[in-house]
Amino acid sequence: MPGQSSLELTEIETTHSGGCLCGAVRYRIRGELRGVIACHCSQCRRTSGHYVAMTSAPSANLELTTAERLLWYKSSDTAERGFCGRCGGNLFWRQIGSDEISITAGTLDTPTNITMEQHIFVADKSDYYAINDDLPKQQQWQ
Repeated sequence: MPGQSSLELTEIETTHSGGCLCGAVRYRIRGELRGVIACHCSQCRRTSGHYVAMTSAPSANLELTTAERLLWYKSSDTAERGFCGRCGGNLFWRQIGSDEISITAGTLDTPTNITMEQHIFVADKSDYYAINDDLPKQQQWQ
């Protein structure tokens, strides 16, 4: 916009922030986030104790503002998960070699201004809960 400095334009850009329970890992994300996808696969269930709700953004848009305790665990041949080594907070998931990073939606500071979009790996969900909303449900990830 004419008459605005680059600093003013940066402040207008959408940003989100978040972090783990103890604060040892904090992050900021520039730009828009994808809507939330609920993953019911067995790995997500085991890392969170339930299903995982994730949004995502380009990896280049993620800035770690405090990362003293961020650890990465290679959970499969194709992906790794980022978590806090102090409080155990489940923060990130990324496919190895991808330019996208998934962010656990519950770690975002509110307001998030995003909504749930769909459920994936519904065939792998546990037997103690039902998925009763009207969102799309995928057997796997496409």
